[in-house]
Amino acid sequence: MKITFIDGSIKEYADGMSSYEIAKSISPSLAKKAIFAKVNGENYDLDRPIRSDASLELITKDQKEALDALNHSCSHLMASAIKNLYPDAMFGVGPAIEEGFYYDVNPGEGIKITEADLPRIEAEMKRIANENTSFERNEISKEVALEMFKDDKYKVEIINDLEDGVIISTYTHSNFTDLCRGPHVQNTKYLKHFKLLNVSGAYWRGDSKNEQLQRIYGTCFFTEEDLKKHLELLKERAEKDHRKLGRELDLFMISEFGPGFPFWLPKGMVLRKTLEDYWYKIHRRENYHFIQTPIMLNKDLWEISGHWNNYRENMYTSEIDKHDFAIKPMNCPGGILVYKHSLHSYKDLPLRIGELGLVHRHEASGALTGLFRVRSFTQDDAHIFMREDQIVSEVSNLINLFAEFYSVFNLEYSIELSTRPEENYIGSIEVWDKSEKALAEACEHAGMKYKINPGDGAFYGPKLDFKIKDSMNRIWQCGTIQLDMNLPERFEITYIDENGEKKRPVMLHRAIYGSLERFIGILIEHYGGAFPTWLAPVQVKLIPVNNDYHLEFVNKVKKLLLAEDIRVEIDSREEKLGYKIREAQTKKIPYQLVCGDNEVNYNQLTYRKYGQKEQVTVSIEEFVEMIKAEIKSLGKA
Repeated sequence: MKITFIDGSIKEYADGMSSYEIAKSISPSLAKKAIFAKVNGENYDLDRPIRSDASLELITKDQKEALDALNHSCSHLMASAIKNLYPDAMFGVGPAIEEGFYYDVNPGEGIKITEADLPRIEAEMKRIANENTSFERNEISKEVALEMFKDDKYKVEIINDLEDGVIISTYTHSNFTDLCRGPHVQNTKYLKHFKLLNVSGAYWRGDSKNEQLQRIYGTCFFTEEDLKKHLELLKERAEKDHRKLGRELDLFMISEFGPGFPFWLPKGMVLRKTLEDYWYKIHRRENYHFIQTPIMLNKDLWEISGHWNNYRENMYTSEIDKHDFAIKPMNCPGGILVYKHSLHSYKDLPLRIGELGLVHRHEASGALTGLFRVRSFTQDDAHIFMREDQIVSEVSNLINLFAEFYSVFNLEYSIELSTRPEENYIGSIEVWDKSEKALAEACEHAGMKYKINPGDGAFYGPKLDFKIKDSMNRIWQCGTIQLDMNLPERFEITYIDENGEKKRPVMLHRAIYGSLERFIGILIEHYGGAFPTWLAPVQVKLIPVNNDYHLEFVNKVKKLLLAEDIRVEIDSREEKLGYKIREAQTKKIPYQLVCGDNEVNYNQLTYRKYGQKEQVTVSIEEFVEMIKAEIKSLGKA
């Protein structure tokens, strides 16, 4: 058989050779690094025979896909250990995820696995791993699979969902067999460097109407060093958890009277308002017009938009004057009504309408997480109405605008083009294809790489999703640009073209922060609560050494700083000086100024920046100019 490699070279091998044997014939070191292969683009275990001419790509340990295969194999290892310890256990699914794996488990009637049980499971996993048994792939019929897994109702449900006549693959290691497409590592000897992390609840198949299983999370690496680094990173993340820092820094709260509905405390409100002000400033420069639309609108509107039929289960509703109303889950229909309020010419386009709009969406109580998953949040929406020939240039400009925003916060990002969902979408396939092509061209025009995320578009159009990476290498979905040729049709909106005829505009939905609440949660953790000076709720803390002698001077400095729009607080409590200095550090305030005899006598200020030990003495005027320049530059050197 002829094997074509990714460099284009072609070599002949005996029929039925495995990827591992081919790799070994090229180089023993290559075979040692290989984890699985892609044969004609299909994932193959290294030991699986290749039966005909094919293209071959070897996936090695230094590739992300190899780590995914390792973690998926470790999820099987964990399941086998759980089955040994809990013989009545049944299993849902156990995929690899961004930084590890999980498995959804029912350990048996009346049994609950807690985090205290994880060391026992880990010990059994290590015992099995040390057996150095292979992962053996087998292909069976649906009928055989149903018989094999007849004692596990979750597996039976998965199998019954498959088409009749389908060939099903299973993997066996030690005495454990699981349904799986693969690929896996060759042997359990690879699974030596793992850690089980936590246990949570998860509804079977993500549906709150189903029973809740126990989701056990873990992570696995090829080396002990990589595992240790990751566990240290997880420890750092725990210290920077936005819920923990939100309490310590008095930013926000969640009340039992409103689960999922955040309360902004005074300092958090300053942070939020600062982000809003920056948003308005940049959008004024970009010629946006600003509106505010009602939070609750009639059911008829949501039927026209398609939300009532496609998003009803996530909407809060009420009755007013015997008519059904819904609290808006999205701002777009209100923005369209604003557009329809007046006539528009082709000369008006593109028309950019921005709204910091409060929306409400029903989320399952078990999914609520601090500011990351809430039931009410503010989207930094804009709806742009334009001619079809303006799509590429307008989206290209938006991509550059997103880049400007994210660079301010030192956030890296990548772009995904999400295409038409398989079901529950509105509009014709022809319009969808045209829209997807326009977004791809816009990325290319802006010089940006993107990858396809098939089937993940909004129900009304394809979108560009902006995935940002924070200081701890986590990926977040924030910004989005959604191209919509469907809602303009449904709402029958028009503009007058150069020939005096009515034409249908194209509509863009876009958000940069995505949700202010979620973005602030991300920033809290990204900065570890130590915000750059322009963002910090309190920028300067003034600490008099002795209130009797220095408080009058400190009050004078405060008044001067406030006049320059610098956010300042005085700590005049009757506490020890060292305690007040340490607390200012704990609150992560950018500048702390201790004022004593020298400051009063020489009309000067001595400051220390957060995270630094050095103290610097300058004139009051120099300090004001320095901090103003830092704020104006948004902290950029």
